[in-house]
Amino acid sequence: MGGRVASRLLDAGHDLTVWNRSPEKADELVAAGARRAGSPAEAARAADVVLIMVADPAALAAVSEGEHGIAAGAAGTTVLDLSTVGLEAVERLADALPADAELLDAPVLGSLPEAEEGALRIFVGGSAAAYERVRPLLEALGTPLHAGPPGSGAAAKLVANATLFGVLGLLGESLALADGLGLERGVAFEILALTPLAATAERRRPAIETGEYPTRFTLSLALKDAELVRAAAARTGLDLRLAEASRSWLADAEAVGFGDEDYAAALRVIAG
Repeated sequence: MGGRVASRLLDAGHDLTVWNRSPEKADELVAAGARRAGSPAEAARAADVVLIMVADPAALAAVSEGEHGIAAGAAGTTVLDLSTVGLEAVERLADALPADAELLDAPVLGSLPEAEEGALRIFVGGSAAAYERVRPLLEALGTPLHAGPPGSGAAAKLVANATLFGVLGLLGESLALADGLGLERGVAFEILALTPLAATAERRRPAIETGEYPTRFTLSLALKDAELVRAAAARTGLDLRLAEASRSWLADAEAVGFGDEDYAAALRVIAG
């Protein structure tokens, strides 16, 4: 995802400095005109705006903290965290940054094709003034939405992901119920076409029938995001029973070896 985002920025004519924990992953970007930094701090010092896209809170801490981390070079910059890492990680990053750096939490909704096409949906938390400054940059990547003050972008992404996992679980359980009651699968899909699940059932039907789930969003990352929803519920004292149920299906699917497949492969466990 980070590589695709960087390519979009290069194509839009931006002056780009890149750094990756696996240096070879930046080779193509350097060949296309980006400069390679020796550390996150060096990359941050070269930038007016710093964009971060990593997999999880641990990775965010690893690239942002310490003498070679982003925070060490981010004085006077605007930092955009495009990662899905939850509220606590965003707060930790804000505490690590210099006082004169401004943080916008801006996780994205979409996968590799949307990143390549500049069709991501971007949920942004932070001041309105900072959002307006970076909005043209974000519009090169997709459609930004200013969700509110700091932390609102991370919160919005958790809400969006809760719906993705919940709908997937409901689809699988509905098909399992149809199977258990003796309905043919074709009839089950005809029934689902008459319900609020119609669009999801139609989109997932080919994968369910063939057993082939092209990887767009790995199940292991989906489970990480579902765990972030769980943590947010605990933090706020909310009783999110459906979110917990959908998380448990993802956990079961990872436990049987589907972690590197698309998250929709959980349907193999739910619906067979």
